[in-house]
Amino acid sequence: MNVYQRRTIFRRRNESNIYRMFFWVVLILGGVWLIRAVQTGEVKPLFLPTPTPTRFALSYALEGNAQFTAGQLEAAILAYQEAARVDPGNARIWADLARIQTYSSAMLVNDEAIRARLNEALTSAQQAVTVAADDSYAHAVLAFALDWSANPALVEDREVQRLLTLAEGEAVRALQLDNTNTLALAFYAEILVDQQKWTQGQQYIEQALERDSSLMDVHRVHAYVLESLGEYALAIDAYDRAIRITPNLTFLYLRAGANYRRLAFDSPNEDIQRQLYEKSLEYFAQTARINQQLGVKDPIPYLSIAKTYAQMVEFFIAIRNVQRTIEFQPENPVFYGELGVLYHKNRNYETGILALKCAIRGCTAEESCEGRGGCGPNDAPAAVAGLPLTATTVYYYDVYASELAALSKPPKINYCPEALDVAAEIEASEFDNDPNIAADITVVRTICTFETEITSTGTEAGGSEPALVDVTPTASP
Repeated sequence: MNVYQRRTIFRRRNESNIYRMFFWVVLILGGVWLIRAVQTGEVKPLFLPTPTPTRFALSYALEGNAQFTAGQLEAAILAYQEAARVDPGNARIWADLARIQTYSSAMLVNDEAIRARLNEALTSAQQAVTVAADDSYAHAVLAFALDWSANPALVEDREVQRLLTLAEGEAVRALQLDNTNTLALAFYAEILVDQQKWTQGQQYIEQALERDSSLMDVHRVHAYVLESLGEYALAIDAYDRAIRITPNLTFLYLRAGANYRRLAFDSPNEDIQRQLYEKSLEYFAQTARINQQLGVKDPIPYLSIAKTYAQMVEFFIAIRNVQRTIEFQPENPVFYGELGVLYHKNRNYETGILALKCAIRGCTAEESCEGRGGCGPNDAPAAVAGLPLTATTVYYYDVYASELAALSKPPKINYCPEALDVAAEIEASEFDNDPNIAADITVVRTICTFETEITSTGTEAGGSEPALVDVTPTASP
């Protein structure tokens, strides 16, 4: 008998697994917790933008390069400072920052501001060398910063020589590390010119031009070398080539305009002289236009325009342009010094004294308005701190002492005590070796001694009051 196995009618259900059930419970509870955490803000959703996007150092460096080419040097410095913060071990970034900081010092007026900016450049360049001791570019930029810091108007003669020696050593080191470094050749040429080694400087800049004539720095230094050799027309051509490479760097226009002004000053022909002065003014005006387009409030172009008009003996227009510079920087004593000199040349001695007082002794906000000939709608009264006696300010002191002595009429108006104090400061300084200034101080002492003797004898008792002696300083700024 055949017995067949009984087949199940329904499929047998698998038995439940306790571990699988526990896993699903945990997963469900975790999902509920995650949803609630996202809703309460404890957990941020994926792919949200960060509050402050992270930028690479290269991004900041590229921005700095663009700002430098556009003529926005302050913005370029800020961009490179951010790049250095993000990547402090990058020597190239530190060197580029130092290069821009050094160039930006050409756009400053006040000696203290220039000195501070150059110190910043030196710090950046030295950091570049510290980060990469064998980097040729870093040593070349350090040489450049040292050379510009060796400015006789900013430091003493001994310090000038020390800085130039250091600069030469850095340039030589840069060329030892890479003898194809064109910038090192150019900066070395500039250093040699500052050391009065003109022939060697010319040889090195010619080598730089042969290797790479596409660099603004090379053409700028070439122009500087030609300028030092008295080749002002050729220097202008070199500055123009630099301008074509970087058309928004205003200090290049200022240097080219200054060379046109020098050519005009040396020209014996009045018609040609006038044309050269007008060409000079065109470059300065172009600088002002570039600044307006960039939104840069830079007083330097107007100061250059003022100096040009002063050489053209058009003092009223020159005064108006210096007053414009004060609109930009009403607290800058240098502009009051320039304004005081122009007032003197325009024979407005009373206002000249007020302006020069602001420049030398400082003045209150109210006095600053008097010193600039009155505050207009665009003027802001500002307190002014006086300038120390330096090689660049001694002319202001000279004119101030001369005007005080000339306008002194004891006993009613007695400026002589102040005039003699200023004269004594000049004599006690190292800046009295100029024979013209020494002659002016002698005249100041002569006038004030004479006035004192007249006062002591009493002019009201029958003596005649002396005529005012017009003291015109013979020194030139």
